[in-house]
Amino acid sequence: MDRPSACQINGGLRGSQQSRGGARTALLAAVCLSAVVAGCAGPAGPAGPKAAPVKAEPARAGAAPAAAPPLLPGLARQEEETSSEAVSRQEANARAALETAQRWGVDRPPLKALPRPATRAQLTPVQGVKLAEGRPPVVYRVPTDDKVVFLTVDDGAEKDPEFSRMAEELGVPFSAFVSDYLVRENYGYFRDMHAQGVEINNHTINHRNLKVLDYETQRQEICNQQDQLEQQIGVRPRLFRPPYGEYNDDTLRAAASCGVEAVPLWNEEAFPDHMEWRYDDRQLHPGDIILTHFRGPDIWKATMPDLLRKVVNDVTAAGFTLGRLDDYL
Repeated sequence: MDRPSACQINGGLRGSQQSRGGARTALLAAVCLSAVVAGCAGPAGPAGPKAAPVKAEPARAGAAPAAAPPLLPGLARQEEETSSEAVSRQEANARAALETAQRWGVDRPPLKALPRPATRAQLTPVQGVKLAEGRPPVVYRVPTDDKVVFLTVDDGAEKDPEFSRMAEELGVPFSAFVSDYLVRENYGYFRDMHAQGVEINNHTINHRNLKVLDYETQRQEICNQQDQLEQQIGVRPRLFRPPYGEYNDDTLRAAASCGVEAVPLWNEEAFPDHMEWRYDDRQLHPGDIILTHFRGPDIWKATMPDLLRKVVNDVTAAGFTLGRLDDYL
């Protein structure tokens, strides 16, 4: 006949003996606790073979992670609404960009500008860059693998407010290089342009061919314009472009003496109806600098917005975006 275990005894006596005092209750509790610890599990008998420990199954390589539990209904709705709002915002931005492009007669919106680089390009003596000890580098092409090119506008003769408005609305960055004799009566136009994020750089006082001038005269042309721009715009330029792209060692030495850090030239020149190329392949390359001028109908028989339309269409069709030269150089 099987004997009851300690746990069964405790269960049977609990109702009838609960009132007989705390000592017996404590004793029975201790007996039961001992049985639990020892593996209270039915009748006593000879010890069987010791059970082998259970081994955890190793995770299979490449197994998919367990799915996350579903979100609470309120959070799920909120996540769906946030995603829907983001899509709606992107669609609205795309529609607005298309409408702006159509308003200005551009074939399609320009490609979105790349994020501003964390550091400017490290210049080395490669194709498109000329270096000399103690002289600012002369740069035709910014060293970069990004599909970005740079629009630069020289002189300052034409001051068309529609040009700067078009560039701002389309999100087209560019850099200006101005000569004092052409802009001294209306620096306000370029101050407004600078407030929109356009850097106003040095193109000398009188736009003379510097190669035929002595060192001191070159220095006056360059450094006096540095001072003038600092006074009129509020920022001393880092970049200088010699008129006609003509320079010699005296030019670079003079520019270095008054704080110029780089001398950007160009690989392409843009007009309202065509592009002129430096290289035979007649294609844009990453880092190319495009030259154009502040000109109007009296010279071009076209407007500055016509010029910008041509540049944006050509650059976008080639799969490039326009960047701000001063951010890279």
